[in-house]
Amino acid sequence: MNRKLIIPAALLVLMAQGCQNDKITYPMTKKVDTVDVYFGQQVADPYRWLEDDNSDETAQWVAEQNKLTFGYLEKIPFREQVKNRLEQIYNYQKITSPSKRNGHYFWSKRDGLQNQSVLYYSDTLGGKEIELLDPNKLSDDGTVALSTVSVSHDGRYLGYGIARAGSDWNELYVKEIATGKTLDDHIQWVKFSGIAWYKDGFFYSRFPEPTGGDALTGENVNSKIYYHKLGDNQANDKLIYEDPQHPEWMFSADVSDDETMLYIYVSESTSGNALYIKDLKNIGPVKRIVENFDNNFLVVDNCDGKMLVMTDFGAPKYRLLAIDPAKLGKKDWTEVIPEKENVLASVSVKVGKLIAEYIKDAQSHFEVYSLKGEYLHDVELPQIGTAYGFDDDKDDNITFYTMETFTSPSTIYKYDVNTNKSELYRQTDIDFDGSGYVTKQVFYTSKDGSRIPMFIVHKEGIKLDGSHKVWMYGYGGFNITLTPSFGTQQAVWLEQGGIYCQMNLRGGGEYGEDWHRAGTLMNKQNVFDDCIAAAEYMIAEGYTKAGNIVLQGGSNGGLLVGAVVNQRPDLYGVSLPSVGVMDMLRYHKFTIGRHWATDYGTSEDSAEMFQYLIGYSPLHTIADKAYPATLVTTGDHDDRVVPAHSFKFAATLQEHQQGTAPVLIRIETNAGHGAGKPTSKWIEENADELAFAFYNLGMRVKY
Repeated sequence: MNRKLIIPAALLVLMAQGCQNDKITYPMTKKVDTVDVYFGQQVADPYRWLEDDNSDETAQWVAEQNKLTFGYLEKIPFREQVKNRLEQIYNYQKITSPSKRNGHYFWSKRDGLQNQSVLYYSDTLGGKEIELLDPNKLSDDGTVALSTVSVSHDGRYLGYGIARAGSDWNELYVKEIATGKTLDDHIQWVKFSGIAWYKDGFFYSRFPEPTGGDALTGENVNSKIYYHKLGDNQANDKLIYEDPQHPEWMFSADVSDDETMLYIYVSESTSGNALYIKDLKNIGPVKRIVENFDNNFLVVDNCDGKMLVMTDFGAPKYRLLAIDPAKLGKKDWTEVIPEKENVLASVSVKVGKLIAEYIKDAQSHFEVYSLKGEYLHDVELPQIGTAYGFDDDKDDNITFYTMETFTSPSTIYKYDVNTNKSELYRQTDIDFDGSGYVTKQVFYTSKDGSRIPMFIVHKEGIKLDGSHKVWMYGYGGFNITLTPSFGTQQAVWLEQGGIYCQMNLRGGGEYGEDWHRAGTLMNKQNVFDDCIAAAEYMIAEGYTKAGNIVLQGGSNGGLLVGAVVNQRPDLYGVSLPSVGVMDMLRYHKFTIGRHWATDYGTSEDSAEMFQYLIGYSPLHTIADKAYPATLVTTGDHDDRVVPAHSFKFAATLQEHQQGTAPVLIRIETNAGHGAGKPTSKWIEENADELAFAFYNLGMRVKY
């Protein structure tokens, strides 16, 4: 590899001095006299006008901020080299493991720098590759992405959803697999819905069409389940289920493989769901198995006339139950796989066996059971890391799974369920050598004495002399588990001698529901304390020193970055909050935000909850002090965490920044929360974050 870019030491000094001492003149952001009253306390919201995504004023503000940001980024002398190196690493074939459905094998593949993955199929394993759907042909700039795919039970049709410009709004279409013909069926105003095939059509859920220009910010209410018959106009779709008494509840549908049962999932938040069923064979009424939202219930399969249901009911680390549709009372539920020491993450049925995925200290572990729940053996994984798969036809003993680590991208293995043997199926060829790096897991102590895991990745043989730059990534919410994964951004960081850390904070799902709840509601400060303690650990152990740490997170992780840096700006040299939830007093008033209330609570719940939220809300805890170099990133089509969060946060931080480090916001056009973002936009954004971090930490960039 002949990549040589060495920045002279003298220039490095000038660069470091420049980024620390050059005072930036920020665009003037007007302030309005908007004041809300919460339990007798007045709270000013001077940048409320930035919530209007349809106004010319907001558009002008976005343009001025982007002009400043990109003007700053363009002056970084090695920005283009960083982008080029990202492209070199990213320019490899990304392919998913084949999944068998009704005699066809399906997989997705993204060649090199293609913006979107292409869906293929073949009639035999390793047979002729047939292109089924290429979303790159649906737009010139790659901003139309596949959001969901579902093959009909008879293998004749592909149902698929597309999302435009990163929005959560989906449109559903149908293709005939044998001919590749796209049918006339077109379903609109769909969000967070799958495609559940039944006979000559499918069930799906959607919201009413938005009005008044509120498609990207208005609350999503009155979810309903419909049945669409192939060939019909959407206006003729049959309403299957609604609940007008609870307009804020959301519904989603699934159908058993034998098409005898409709499963209806009901939720009012991201935590817990009710479960209803409807007998499709005898066209029975909707029956309610679970009516509250205290726990999670997921139907894994339908075996021997009983539903296999994974749940945390009576088991914070999850267990597997069998429920007879004819006997729905809890006293008749039987336990198949009991709760164990590790968290049960998923269950797949394969040739009369159960493949159970467990999370063991934030790493993958698989065990095989009989249908009666008798332990048979472990699946011997080839390496420590993250594995996923085992999700194709349950009657075929051959299946596939994918593994990845922090330093190696996806490797696909073929697995024989009967013999319990794995063999390499496809190795990724990439321009990155991960052999010279080590990954270790440490456990550090948080403020309240809790033991928190963290992965640390770095070059072999480093000295713990406090000289290293550290990139820390965290999330800590919504029961989401962070396991080892490969990323080109972290690969470039590692190549430049940086240390990469992934924190497994409370609020996530690494150790079950108790771990999750320990980072929610009035325990949310635990998440921030865990993050702060991780930085203090890296300093105390001699990896780095205060001011040489990058803190990055997105969405709920963006909230993490904003809250933590406000509390301890001295620890960090660079702050990278992406699509963050920054206004904790108003987040529930936009799109689907109210569903996060079980993790956060709302400012309207009680005076105590209001005081707790305003006490850590990133927007409301900014003060006149010196903050680290900050690059806020968001998308103008983000209708999950609306960009107003980032707009108001950036404007407020610019107003109060007392130091000379830059506070910038990078607003991507035709982009949303992240899902489906084209390769070109990912590379540009990741490169800018890297260049910004290198520059503001005074790092020596060399290729």
